[in-house]
Amino acid sequence: MNAAKKLRQRLEQTQELIVAPGVYDGFSARIALQVGFECLYMTGAGTTASRLGQADLGIATQQDMVSHSSMIACLDANIPLIADADTGYGGPIMVARTVEQYARGGVAGLHIEDQVQTKRCGHLAGKECVDVDVFTARIRAAVQARERIGSDIVIIARTDSLQSQGYDAAIERLKASRDAGADCGFLEGMTDKEMARRSILDLAPWPLLLNMVEHGVTPTLTTEEAREMGYRIIIFPFATIAPAYVAMKESLENLKKTGVVGAASYFTPKFCFQVCGLDESMALDAAAGGQAFHNGR
Repeated sequence: MNAAKKLRQRLEQTQELIVAPGVYDGFSARIALQVGFECLYMTGAGTTASRLGQADLGIATQQDMVSHSSMIACLDANIPLIADADTGYGGPIMVARTVEQYARGGVAGLHIEDQVQTKRCGHLAGKECVDVDVFTARIRAAVQARERIGSDIVIIARTDSLQSQGYDAAIERLKASRDAGADCGFLEGMTDKEMARRSILDLAPWPLLLNMVEHGVTPTLTTEEAREMGYRIIIFPFATIAPAYVAMKESLENLKKTGVVGAASYFTPKFCFQVCGLDESMALDAAAGGQAFHNGR
């Protein structure tokens, strides 16, 4: 069973909460897999920061996101990857192309939002949204593309309209995207726990995703709270990039101050490569009759 079908079955045939930590590159994804998470989330903000060194202001292109998501998805084809797909990168034709390329790259699910093309992070002020008809055309194009290529990729409809248009309008947008064929809803930027709970009731039994950006506009909810409310997917976009920043900054400050990095004693080159699949690669080479590494590692 491929990862997209696995994610779809978990969403449609169980009531479990799917927990997906945000990963921003191959190394962070490897660590999340090593820890044992059964679903990953490719954060668009993290991708833009790590791949381009830029803020989340719609700078990453379709190709940036397609190549990055497919690289992460292929690290373990058995583990579903949900990926940010921003606005779909254009009109219906581009949205369809985005879905096709994500699906063919092994991505199991993606979310498409209703911001204008010059978009920004969902937890920044000043967001602008397209008309609801444009939003539903994006979702419809995504669903039709999935059906046309015979994929199980999960289509998640995200609305950022809460900030400018209010709760009721945002819920109506999600209902319209549900009618257009979206598999799951995503109300971005909720500002209190009661709103998070209310949205589940107002859109039931349609599954909803909770975006848990700590220190953003949404109050912190635990996985247990999300499960109790009835959310089906919870993503943590900053799960790896936030601690990575802290650790790297401390290490670099230590290097500048003392002249040594001070890395943990266990973090040898071999350990680093083992996180990245060294043992599996060596076994593959040996099984194929390769001789390049038979004298050791």
